[in-house]
Amino acid sequence: MPLDTISLDDKYARDAGRVYITGNQALVRAAMMQRWRDENSGLNTAGFISGYRGSPLHNVDKELWRANRALDGTHIHFLPAVNEDLAATAIWGSQQTTAFGDANYDGVYAFWYGKGPGFDRSVDAIRHGHMAGSSRHGGVLTVVGDDHPMKESASPAAHELLFADLMMPVLFPANVQEVIDYALYGWALSRFAGTWVGLKMIPDTIAATSSVLGDVDRIQITTPSDMIFPGDGVSLRVPDHYRNQEARTRHFKIPAAIAFARANKINRVTHSSPNPRYGIMATGKAWTDVCQALREMGLNKERLSDLGITVLKVAMPYPADEAAIRDFARDLEEILVVEEKHRLTEMNVKDALYDLPDTRRPRVVGRFDETGQMILPDWPEYTPDDIVRVLSERIAHFYTSEPIQSRLDFLQTRSERAAQRELLDIERQPFFCSGCPHNTSTQVPDGSRAHGGIGCHMLATFMDRNNTTHTHMGGEGANWLGQAPFVKTKHVFQNIGDGTYFHSGQLAVRAAVAAGANITFKILFNDAIAMTGGQPVEGNLSPQIISRQVYDEGVRRIAVVTDEPDKYTTQDFAPGVTIDHRGALDRVQKDLRKHSGTSVLIYDQTCAAEKRRRRKSGRMVDPARRVFINDLVCEGCGDCNAKSNCLSVLPLETEFGRKRQIDQSQCNKDFSCAEGFCPSFVSVIGGAPRKVAAAAPRQMLDPLPDPVRVKIDNGDTYNIMVTGVGGTGVVTITALLTMAAHIEDMAFSSVDQTGISQKGGSVVSHIRLASRHGDINALRLNEGAADLVIGCDNVTTAGDAVLSVISPSRTKVLLNTYEQITGDFVQDPNLVFPKSTVSGRIEAAANSGNVISVDATRLATRLLGDSIASNMFMLGYAYQNGMVPLSATAIDKAVELNGVAVDLNKNAFAWGRQAAFAPRSVEEIAHPIVADRDIPAKLDEIVAHRIGELTAYQDAAYAERYRKLVERVRRAEANKTDGKNDLANTVARYAYKLMAYKDEYEVARLYTDGRFQAKLEKTFEGNGKLQFHFAPPRLARRDPETGMPLKQNYGAWTLPILRQLARLRWLRGSCLDIFGYSEERRAERRLIEDYELTIDNLISGLGSGNYQLAVEIASIPEMIRGYGHIKARNLVAAEAKLTELKALWEPIPDYAREMF
Repeated sequence: MPLDTISLDDKYARDAGRVYITGNQALVRAAMMQRWRDENSGLNTAGFISGYRGSPLHNVDKELWRANRALDGTHIHFLPAVNEDLAATAIWGSQQTTAFGDANYDGVYAFWYGKGPGFDRSVDAIRHGHMAGSSRHGGVLTVVGDDHPMKESASPAAHELLFADLMMPVLFPANVQEVIDYALYGWALSRFAGTWVGLKMIPDTIAATSSVLGDVDRIQITTPSDMIFPGDGVSLRVPDHYRNQEARTRHFKIPAAIAFARANKINRVTHSSPNPRYGIMATGKAWTDVCQALREMGLNKERLSDLGITVLKVAMPYPADEAAIRDFARDLEEILVVEEKHRLTEMNVKDALYDLPDTRRPRVVGRFDETGQMILPDWPEYTPDDIVRVLSERIAHFYTSEPIQSRLDFLQTRSERAAQRELLDIERQPFFCSGCPHNTSTQVPDGSRAHGGIGCHMLATFMDRNNTTHTHMGGEGANWLGQAPFVKTKHVFQNIGDGTYFHSGQLAVRAAVAAGANITFKILFNDAIAMTGGQPVEGNLSPQIISRQVYDEGVRRIAVVTDEPDKYTTQDFAPGVTIDHRGALDRVQKDLRKHSGTSVLIYDQTCAAEKRRRRKSGRMVDPARRVFINDLVCEGCGDCNAKSNCLSVLPLETEFGRKRQIDQSQCNKDFSCAEGFCPSFVSVIGGAPRKVAAAAPRQMLDPLPDPVRVKIDNGDTYNIMVTGVGGTGVVTITALLTMAAHIEDMAFSSVDQTGISQKGGSVVSHIRLASRHGDINALRLNEGAADLVIGCDNVTTAGDAVLSVISPSRTKVLLNTYEQITGDFVQDPNLVFPKSTVSGRIEAAANSGNVISVDATRLATRLLGDSIASNMFMLGYAYQNGMVPLSATAIDKAVELNGVAVDLNKNAFAWGRQAAFAPRSVEEIAHPIVADRDIPAKLDEIVAHRIGELTAYQDAAYAERYRKLVERVRRAEANKTDGKNDLANTVARYAYKLMAYKDEYEVARLYTDGRFQAKLEKTFEGNGKLQFHFAPPRLARRDPETGMPLKQNYGAWTLPILRQLARLRWLRGSCLDIFGYSEERRAERRLIEDYELTIDNLISGLGSGNYQLAVEIASIPEMIRGYGHIKARNLVAAEAKLTELKALWEPIPDYAREMF
C-alpha cells in the first residue's frame, strides 16, 4: 500500500478497501455506514447515540467527539447522557419519532452504550423500551461492555443470561470486523423483528485494533420471506397497551429473530466435514480461542475435515435456533460447547437435543464432562490452551498426533516450572497519578474513616489511610444509612467524584439528609472524569452549583477546600459556605465531623492528568516552576512522600544512604511534596530540564545499516507483547506498530489490557502480525507464543501473566532495566527494589541468552529530557536488533500520522537504533548529567570518606573521634568474631550519621560547598531563579492548627547568608552556638554520646552468639531521620526499638567466647 495513501481519516472517510480501526471506532463507523446504506436504499434516516462511559466502553464518547467533523452531514446526533438509564429512555424516545406525524426522517436508528454494571442499573428502562419495540426504519442496538475476568470493573460482567431474561436477541462479535458487520446486522434485525438487539462487547473487541474491510455494501442482508406477522406488524406503535407486548415478543419477535439469523447465516459452520463425527460449538470470542487451539494442535481445515471434526460459530447466543442445532448435531458422537462464564448455549443445545432418540442424540459436554468433572474453568476466563487440554482428551479415542502430544508436554512442563518460580514480592498496582487531587483529598483525620465508591478514589481503599469499602456508582454513602443505627461510630466521610455526583450521587446525598445521617460527603470537583480518560462532566457543574444544589436538598454545613482559594468569593456559593486552602483540610474535616447531620465538603482541584493534557495543548498555564531536592540535605525520612503520596518522589541511593529525588518528566507540578518538613526542597523558577542535543542521531544514522528483517511465513504469525506502566505511552507503541503494519499492507491485530491500570498500573499489549489477513485467530498471546517481548517496565515483565507467553526456544526479550518504583514505595520509604528477583524470573523464563537489557529510561531522559521517550527508544533498540518485522520508513510514517510529539518520537526511535548499534558511543554522548558520586563499599573506603566529610563538617579532631570509635570496633571484631566486619561497617555508617547531624550550619554548608550548585546546573538549563523553602528556628511561623513550624519561601538572596552561616560552624556546640540550645540540638549531641557508650558496651561483651543482635542494635540510627518534629517522632520509635533490643542483649563472658 503506497505510504501517501494512508490517513487517520480513513477510518471514517474511506468507503472501500481496508481500514485501520479500533473497536470503539468501529462502533462509530458502523453508525455512519448505516446512514450510507439507508441512503443507497432510498431511506432518509437519522442516527441517535446515547449512553454513559465506563470500562471497558470508556472511550466511545471520546471517539464520537473526535469524529465530530466526519459526522457532519451524516445526520447522527450524539447525546452524552447524565446516566445509563436516562440514556436508555432517550433511545426509546428515538423510536417514537415517527409515531406522531411530525417526523423529519423516515426513521431513527440508535444505539445505547454502557459498561456491564451500567446495563444492570438500566434494566428497567431497557426492558420497557425493548418491549415497546423499534420503529420500522429505525432500530436499536444495546451495546454492552462486558468484562469476564473483572479486570476493568468492580464486578464480573457477562450478560447473555440477562439478555435472555429480557427476551432480547444478542449478537456477540469475535473481532473488530464483526463489530461493524454485526452492528449492521443488528439494526436490520431490529427493524425486521421490531425488537431491540444486544451487541455484546468485551475488551478483546473494544480495546482491539485491526484492519477491516470498509466497503459499504460488503454485507448483503437477506430479509426472511417466510415469516407470518400479525396484521399490525411488530414495530413500535403509539399507543400500545403494555399487556400486548409480551405476547407479541414471544410469538412473533423471537421467531423472527431466529429466522433472520438463519437467513443471514449469523450462526455458521466455519469448519465442515463430509463425514462429521465430532462437533464443537463456540460463542463469540471463544470461537477465536477454539481456532487458535486447533492451530496449536496442528489441525488445519483439511485435517479436521478428514477427521470428521466440525465447528459451529454461535454469533447469536440468544435466542437459540433449535432447528439449526439439531441439524448441526446430525451424525455427531459428541458436541463440545465452548463459552465463557455462563452455560446458556450448552443448556440450549441440551434442550434442543433432549427429545431426539438415543441413537441420534450426541453427548454434550461443556463446563463439565459426563461425570460432572469441571473441564473448562468458569473463572476468571480461559485460554486456547485450556481448550487444547480438553479437546485433545475428548478426541483421543479416535485421534492423536505428535503435535498434540508435544503441545500437551510443553504445557505440562510450563505449569511445573511456573509452580517452582521464585515469588515476586512486588506488584505494579494502579495508583494515583503524580499530583492527583486524591492524594490529598482522600486523607481523613485521625480517628475517622472514609468510605469509597466508583472512581479513582477507590484506589485509596488499597492504601493505608483509613479508606475502606465501596459501593456501586451512585450508591456512595447509602451503605452508611444501614450501618449507622447499629454501630458505635457516630460519623463517617464518604468520597464521591463530581462525575458520579452528577450521574446519580445526588440522590445519595438526598437520602442521607432524609435519614438524618451523620455523614460528610467529600465531593471532589476535579473538572474531568479522570478514571475513564478525562471526559468533561455532562451539563453545567461547578463548586458553586454543587453547593447550592446540596443546600436546597437540606445540607446546612458546606465547606469548600481548594488549591486556589483566592479565585472564589463566598457570595457565589450557597449561604454559610466556608472557603479554605487545601492546607486546612485536616482542620475543616475535624470541624465537619462534629456537625450533627449531613454535611458536604467540596474539594476543588483539577485532575492532574487533565492538567498535563491542557498544559501541553496550551489550554492551561504551565507554572514556570520545578521542584528540586538537594539530596545532601535530604534525610530520606519520607515526610515528602507522606505529604504528597506522589509517585514522582523517587528513591535515590547515595553514598549516605537512601535519599529522595524528583522525577522531572512525570511531575505534574502539584508541589505538595515541598510541604514535607525538610529544608532540602528548592524551587527552580523558569528553568527547564537539561537535555543533550536531541537531533544528533539524525546525522549519525547515515552509515547505520538496516537489520535483517524477520520473515513471516504464510499461515504463521509474529507475536509481540509490549509491557509497561499506565500513562507512559505503552499503548502508543502498540498503535505505531500496528499502523506501520497497515501501511505495509500486512495483517495485524492488537489488544490493550489496561482498564484501571492506566493509573500507574501494569499495562500489557498483545500484537499479532501476519502476511495474510486470515492467519490471525485469537488476539491475545497464549502460552509460550511470544516472538518478542518489549519490556518497557521490568516489574510488569516479571509478572506471571507476561512470563507465561515467553518461551526459551522462541522468545527474545528486550528489557528496560530502569527501577521504576511502585505505589508500595510511597507507603514504605524503606522498600528495596527486588532487582535480582525481577531479572532472575525473566532470565529463567527466557534463558539469559535471549534477554537484552538496556536502561532505556535513563538514556532517553538524559538524551531527550523526558522519560516519556523511553518506550519509543526501546522500539528503536528492538528494530535495530532485527526484532521487528517492519520497515523504519513505515514506523516513521506511523509517527507522523499519529501527529503527537512527532520530533520527540522520531528522535527517540533514532537514538534507540543508535544505542543498539553503537552503545558505547551513545553512552559517551549521554554521559550522566551528574557524574555519579562514588558509593564507598569497603570499610576502609567508608571510613576514609566519612573522615573527609567530618573534617569539613567540623574539624580534624572531630573526625579523629569518629575514626577511633570505628577502630575500636574493628579490633574487637577481629579478636572475637573470626574476622567479621559487619559491625564495623555498621558503626562506620551510623556513627557518622549521628555525628554529622544536620544543624543550621551543616544545611548552610551543604547548600554552598559547590556540590548543590553543580548538580543544579547539570539538571536544569535556562536562567532559572531559586526559591528555598525553610522553617528557620525563631523565625518560622506556627501552624495555628497543629502548632508546628511552617515553611516559608526565601529567594536566592539567601545564599550569601548561608555561606556566612556555614563559616560559623566552629561555633557548633559552644556557648556561642545560639542554635545549640534547642531541645533538638541537645538531643542530637546526647545521641552521639549514648551511641559511643552503647557501642563500647557491645564490643566488650561481643561474641558469635550475639553478633547479629549487636549489628542490629548498632543500626538503630537508621530510624532517626528527618528534621524537627519528624525527627522527634522517629527518635521516639528508635528509642523504643533500642530498649526492646537491649532487653535481648546478653554479653558473652571472655571464658565462654570460644564455645561459640
